[in-house]
Amino acid sequence: MNAPTDLSMKTDDVLRVELEVFRQEHRDLDDAIRALQATGTFDQLTLQRLKKKKLQLKDKISIIEDRLTPDIIA
Repeated sequence: MNAPTDLSMKTDDVLRVELEVFRQEHRDLDDAIRALQATGTFDQLTLQRLKKKKLQLKDKISIIEDRLTPDIIA
């Protein structure tokens, strides 16, 4: 059976693991983008797709971090 995709259904431990996986993917994409740009001869469409994927991962990371960070009323 597939794991639930709704954050409210996942435990904090599962979210922490997913957070690390997403962070690693984000770093890997960053490295791939830099390497692609360093070659000087790259496909603009490929670069756009990598950057879009990186932004999507950043959004997922932010959502999970917000879920894991307790709300503190000052």
